[in-house]
Amino acid sequence: MQIDTAFFINAAGIAIMIYGLVDILLLRSKIPGGQVGKAWKMLTLLIALFTAGYLVSPFFSALPADSIRMIVSLIFLFGAVYVILTVRLLYRIIAELTA
Repeated sequence: MQIDTAFFINAAGIAIMIYGLVDILLLRSKIPGGQVGKAWKMLTLLIALFTAGYLVSPFFSALPADSIRMIVSLIFLFGAVYVILTVRLLYRIIAELTA
């Protein structure tokens, strides 16, 4: 493992993801059930998945290029799902607040 600028950026990303995961887990008890609760659980699962990805990212250099491409493709796919779920959750929250 090489310690350079990319390593420190990666370490910062890992720390931020862990903070975000802890934050979403702490907020989980304050989220009601129903559609909002269901979406929150899915977002929590995706954030946990991303956090796991961040934690193993320092070891990517030991993987073959094809494996790295597959992992990055999966990250992009799950990132897109995360964005859609987040936007839909915001729509639901806004609908609840304006009803």
